[in-house]
Amino acid sequence: MKFIKTNLSYPPSAARKGIQGRVMVSFIVEKDGSASTITVLSSPDNALSREAVRVVKKMPKWTPARHEGKPVRVKFVMPVTFRLR
Repeated sequence: MKFIKTNLSYPPSAARKGIQGRVMVSFIVEKDGSASTITVLSSPDNALSREAVRVVKKMPKWTPARHEGKPVRVKFVMPVTFRLR
C-alpha cells in the first residue's frame, strides 16, 4: 500500500470534474511474485481505472503464496481509493 500511495497520481480530468471514489482491482500474484491478469471490477471513472491499473503494473514483485511449501498463483482484490483534498 505504501508503494501505491507514493506512486499514484490523481488524473487531472477526474480532478477537474471532482470525481473521487474507490477502484477495485483484481489481479493474480504469480508463482514468481509478479502481477498478471489485471482487471478493474468497479470504478467511478475510466481515468481512475487507468491510473489504478498503471500503478498495479508498476508494483514490485510480491511474496508469492505457498501451498505445501511450494509457491502458487493466488487471485488478489485490492481497493485503490482516490480522494480529493
